[in-house]
Amino acid sequence: MTLNKFLSAPYREGARGPLAFDCWGLCIHVRHQVFGLPLLPSLGAVGKDKVRENTAAYHDLRQGMDECMPQPGAIAAVFRGALCLHVGVVVEVEGRLKVLDTNPGGPRLSTIQDFRDAYPRVVFYRDRVLSQQDEQCRADRHLDHK
Repeated sequence: MTLNKFLSAPYREGARGPLAFDCWGLCIHVRHQVFGLPLLPSLGAVGKDKVRENTAAYHDLRQGMDECMPQPGAIAAVFRGALCLHVGVVVEVEGRLKVLDTNPGGPRLSTIQDFRDAYPRVVFYRDRVLSQQDEQCRADRHLDHK
């Protein structure tokens, strides 16, 4: 699936797709439709001006996630102090990692560095089950080489 449908979808506060998205709606649909990752909860209470709700939802979801380096399908979470302000999702475009996110101005693709430069602090997360699968693959490769 290409990213074009997401890049042309307008921003709408609280929208979870398929015709319009807010930042969380875009993030969960790209992860699911492009990368085949589990569809995360819609978190109806989160939104652009709902920092407390965003942060509470982040803490709940964080239990199933591990911090990681930027990689396709990872969530790029934006923080100011302990508050979660915004999210995007890491995608690969023409061999380069970028962050796809959306705001009232609409969707955009940014290089990892440009996204980091635009916000106070960005942390990348991936599903914990994927981390465990990677560890198992590394262990299996190690056994294969013996």
